[in-house]
Amino acid sequence: MEQYKQEFIEFMIDCQVLKFGDFVTKSGRRTPFFVNTGFYRTGAQLRKLGEYYAKAIAGTFGTDFDVLFGPAYKGIPLTVATSMALSEHYDADIKYCSNRKEVKDHGDKGILLGSPISDGDKVVIIEDVTTAGTSINETLPIIRAQGNVDVMGLVVSVDRMERGQGEKSALTEIQENFGFKTTAIVTMAEVVEHLYNRAYKGKVIIDDSLMAAISAYYEQYGVK
Repeated sequence: MEQYKQEFIEFMIDCQVLKFGDFVTKSGRRTPFFVNTGFYRTGAQLRKLGEYYAKAIAGTFGTDFDVLFGPAYKGIPLTVATSMALSEHYDADIKYCSNRKEVKDHGDKGILLGSPISDGDKVVIIEDVTTAGTSINETLPIIRAQGNVDVMGLVVSVDRMERGQGEKSALTEIQENFGFKTTAIVTMAEVVEHLYNRAYKGKVIIDDSLMAAISAYYEQYGVK
């Protein structure tokens, strides 16, 4: 596993973004682990997060695209932080764009925040995490309603590696259903590999008991 992936896993733990316990996902699944990017709360954390996302984007999509789109609300800081990192580390001047939850009818009107999206634009979508792939069905119509655009793909921070609507993983389903690439900074398999029975800052985060709960979760929701 690449060094930056190991660092990102530990970064998520330090920021309390990656948690283990008993949670319910947006798709209604009960899960022993949860990723909440809302816990990136300082300028230093967001700057570092943007750098990790930028590395994943550059590695999969390159930097020859026009717009980085992040769905409201969590996608708003992700687009800003990552577009700044792409500029600083890759000399790529990428526009950022997010949607509003409510259409604004005065001043800067419309559903978009940040840059407009125009015909011919190449767009990369950025999200925090995808579980069952439900959010992309809300995001794509917003983007495609803006014009004839080329959606190049989707980047998330963590690939939870579980089934989407069928028997394949959510990210694989998105690739096949919409015809674009997907990538993640890390996968849950990499998280488990790095943390299982290994002490981090004096504490074993994934012990045998938690590992059994994770395995049981994947028995139910993992790719067959």
